[in-house]
Amino acid sequence: MILTPKILARLLALVLLGVLLQLSFFSQVAVFHVSPDVLPALVVSLGLLGGSMTGAVTGFAVGFLLDCLLVAPLGGGSLVLLATGYLAGLFRERFEIHSRMVAPLLCMLGTLFAELGFGAVQLMLGIDSSVSTGVIRDMLIKSAYGFLLGWPIYLGVKRALRPALVEEPAARRRRPPTVLGA
Repeated sequence: MILTPKILARLLALVLLGVLLQLSFFSQVAVFHVSPDVLPALVVSLGLLGGSMTGAVTGFAVGFLLDCLLVAPLGGGSLVLLATGYLAGLFRERFEIHSRMVAPLLCMLGTLFAELGFGAVQLMLGIDSSVSTGVIRDMLIKSAYGFLLGWPIYLGVKRALRPALVEEPAARRRRPPTVLGA
């Protein structure tokens, strides 16, 4: 990704829009008594499109803004979303993305990783809560939401950042040689 002042402004707008939509809309919607968490999918999409540095920085920014607006202990959400964005960007840098299903699957895994990370940070900070099958069920449902919302989020982020993206040439497939007369 080529970072220019205009692209940085777009990244800032995506981060603000994502956090505001999460807090004002998605946290109020509950299907199966669980509200979707779109921020890990947003951070994974930014990491997949921009690389590990972009994913880590935007993950930290999203988490810090979320912690500030929720009046939560600072750093917990930042740490978890930083790691989520970094791992998504690292995947982009290490592997070629051949399938259209990679983005939704990574959004699902990123959401599961983030939910487990949020729980681990809560336990480390000494916030008492019981772990039951309901919590595990909620994590799995949020991961399914991450899968379902991952593709539209990825496409929206890709469209917003299109001028800055460096497209890699697609690998050409060679046909196997044909034997004449066989």
